[in-house]
Amino acid sequence: MAVKSAYIKQINGITFAGKTDSNHWITMDGPKESGGSDAGIRPKELILLALGGCTSSDVVSILNKKRVKFDGYEINITSETSDSHPQVFTKINLEYVFYGNQMDPKNVERAIELSLTKYCGVTAMLEKACGISHTYRIVTTEEKE
Repeated sequence: MAVKSAYIKQINGITFAGKTDSNHWITMDGPKESGGSDAGIRPKELILLALGGCTSSDVVSILNKKRVKFDGYEINITSETSDSHPQVFTKINLEYVFYGNQMDPKNVERAIELSLTKYCGVTAMLEKACGISHTYRIVTTEEKE
């Protein structure tokens, strides 16, 4: 069993700096009206970035292993939260966007499926708490310009 650790240090009010075993620091903060400095990403937003980064790493890696050629990739993430506290995520949608010509949708669909059902640990954790849906689109070079 692998053990991971994280360290959080208060900077001022609800402004915090955190790092994990990789030794990279990130600043987290809240809005000024809540005692923050509005100087960093919100902690809950990090969850969305973690999800997007985890599944994106899988999808791009799978496509590269299959030698699928593409010119670029993005993921757009939208979420809904409950109205009452603790205002948890109730729905998350991932829109995978691929840029390239002659991409076979079957390769894209399979890479996304493998990420969401087998490899992405963040998806596995979050889907226990809220619905996660996804869509994808392939934008050809001509459409991008």
